[in-house]
Amino acid sequence: MTLLTGTRAQVDPQGVESAIRDAIDGASERIVRLNQEIGRDPELAFQEHRAAARVAATLRDAGFAVTTGVYGLDTAVEATYGSGELTVAVVGEYDALPGVGHACGHNVIAAAGAGAAIGLAAVADRLGLRVKFLGTPAEELGGGKILMLEAGAWDDATFSLMVHGGPFAQIASSGFVTQAYERIIATFHGRAAHAAAMPHEGVNAGDAVTLAQVGLGLLRQQLRRTVVVGSFVVEAGGATNVIPERGVLEVEIRGNTAEEWRDARRRVRDVLAGAALASGCRLEIERPEKPYAPLDPDADISAFFDEAMQALGYTLVPAPAGMGGGSTDMGNVSQYLPSIHPMIALRGVEAVPHHQSFADAAISPAGDAAAVDGALALALAAARAASDAEVRTRLLEAQRIRPPYAPSPEDDLG
Repeated sequence: MTLLTGTRAQVDPQGVESAIRDAIDGASERIVRLNQEIGRDPELAFQEHRAAARVAATLRDAGFAVTTGVYGLDTAVEATYGSGELTVAVVGEYDALPGVGHACGHNVIAAAGAGAAIGLAAVADRLGLRVKFLGTPAEELGGGKILMLEAGAWDDATFSLMVHGGPFAQIASSGFVTQAYERIIATFHGRAAHAAAMPHEGVNAGDAVTLAQVGLGLLRQQLRRTVVVGSFVVEAGGATNVIPERGVLEVEIRGNTAEEWRDARRRVRDVLAGAALASGCRLEIERPEKPYAPLDPDADISAFFDEAMQALGYTLVPAPAGMGGGSTDMGNVSQYLPSIHPMIALRGVEAVPHHQSFADAAISPAGDAAAVDGALALALAAARAASDAEVRTRLLEAQRIRPPYAPSPEDDLG
């Protein structure tokens, strides 16, 4: 018997692959039920109480020691099994989007993560593993993983992994990256006045918003193609006969590399400051959550995942060169310890992420299949990393010399 089927396949004398397949096959109904229950009952960031309870119950029934409300977050979950020297942290997300529910398929992520943990528990003793499932809230907005990192959630982990559902083709994990991300809220403070009788007494915050939007539009031509700047007006006045004293603009900045992203962040702030200066307003910048770092996937674990996906009958296509696949707070995890955040295709689905069509697809038979296959591929990849002597040694040595997590200043620009 061999473990996986790729070029790096090796003898599997302990029947690890078979044990994982049997465990996940036996848990497949629970995995599908979890996918359906979370997918049909969306909850927003930091409010995922029912989803967290469902994940906790699934793993508790599988023999895990489970704690909810961990690391300072009411809807975070930790579930552990085994006592080996190597700790694999399997990650699940379960927050939804406003208006379109699970249009990013986080129900698939949660179900696949729980399923992978169950599969790994079946071989924990054979592989000297400690399995640690982390249920992480608020990925869409809020940066739940970053808050959990700062609270020590990954300090005892050797490596970490999760899988995200996607449409169309199966993108290879090797080479797949995500973009750095920051969201800021710019508030312009002006002075109200009667727009007809005494306009000269006003300081128009709505003008500041307009100038900022024009400035950002002109800036985009001067940015690298891999940088994304998006914005929308939250507030710019309430009546035509009142000079608006308050204007609010929300802006997000993404980039493939830390360097281009930091440059874009500075230039966006310069535009906002210029709009405030030109209109006579005072500018206040708020950052609702901490920035998301670019994803840095571990090459070996990525290769193991890709081999597992091929063994399951998926045809891999290379990740698009030079383009990041959105943003995720798993990027911050990957900057701290060896990690992967691959995609799994919902086969036969042509839905658009962050659209109702994808929320529907995530609870379709294709979504259920992705949850089960994703669980199996994650578990097989983790088992391969644990059983490959060279990779295991590298991962354990990296853990040994790694200090506890400490936040990075990330060029705190305000």
